[in-house]
This record gives sequence, C-alpha cells and structure tokens, in this order.
Amino acid sequence: MIDPERPPYDELESRYGAPLGVEDARAQWGTLVRGATSGHTTLITRERWEWAALVPLSEVSGMLSGLPVVSLSTARGKLGELVRQVAQPYDETPVLLSRHRTPVAALVAARRLLERPAPRRRADPDELLRTGHTITLALDPWDRIIATARDGDGNEIATGSAGSAAGALRSLDFQGPAGWTTASGPG
Repeated sequence: MIDPERPPYDELESRYGAPLGVEDARAQWGTLVRGATSGHTTLITRERWEWAALVPLSEVSGMLSGLPVVSLSTARGKLGELVRQVAQPYDETPVLLSRHRTPVAALVAARRLLERPAPRRRADPDELLRTGHTITLALDPWDRIIATARDGDGNEIATGSAGSAAGALRSLDFQGPAGWTTASGPG
C-alpha cells in the first residue's frame, strides 16, 4: 500500500534549500546543471508529492552502467516527466543526464537523500571575516590554493582547496568543534 503521508522533506529543505518548481528549474537549467557538476544539489518538485534532486554523479551509488541516460537538452524539455519517473515509490532508479553522451549529473528521488548523512556545512568567508576570524591562502606543492580559516585563538575551523583563490574560498568546509553548526558561526 502506498503511504499517503508526505515524506519529511523539511529536513531536505534545511540541507539543500527550498525546492524549485519544474518551470523554474527549466528556466535556470544551465545554471543548475553547472552547479551539479560542481557538487551542488538542487531539489525540484512537481506538484506537492513528487520531489526529485539534481545531484552530482558522485551522489549516485552503485554502478552507472545500465541506468537510463537522457541528454541535458531532452531532460530540460521533459523535466516534469523525469521528476515523476524518479519519484515513483516502487522504482527509484536514477536518471543520468549527459552532455555529448557523457554523464555529468543525475536526477534521483529526493527521499533517497534522507538516507544519507547531512552534508558538511560550507563556511561563508565574508561572515567569518566579519565575526573576527582570519582566512589565509597558501599554494600547495601541486599548485592548488589552500584556504584556512582560524578563530580568534588560532584554532583551525575550516579549510578548502581549489585551483583558484575564489574556488578555495567557496569550498571552505567547517572542520571545527561540534558546536559549529551553521555557516555563520557557532550554534
């Protein structure tokens, strides 16, 4: 029997932000796909019961071979149908989204994300600086930029790395004590 209760999507909204409707997602499709290829998850909803998530390929567990593959341009036009397809209660098979026949992202049932631990919280560099923290940038031996945020006592609380300074700042993840629960500081 199908459970008529809405899954606890409030937890997903707190992790990934409010969902976009299918039409809004279509309008922002290029940006959303670029975000997914950079590790960002976006919730997409069709009506109030059917929820999917546009996720990076790293979020798809198991073998990718044998999964349905849809080109990005086709997916944009059929996004409502794809959200319905992946949100089915009995078949939660992800749909791979491809660019030039190479998978770049996936649509999965949003409720599958509830089974996973909450993602690490990103640190907001501007907020860290406003609240008295310091951020240092350094070049590692492999020419990657390392960003390190420290509290007033010099304790390392967040780190990030990328090929550019801007990317390293964007990738700052909290490493600090358990009391750090939000991107704006201690909770």
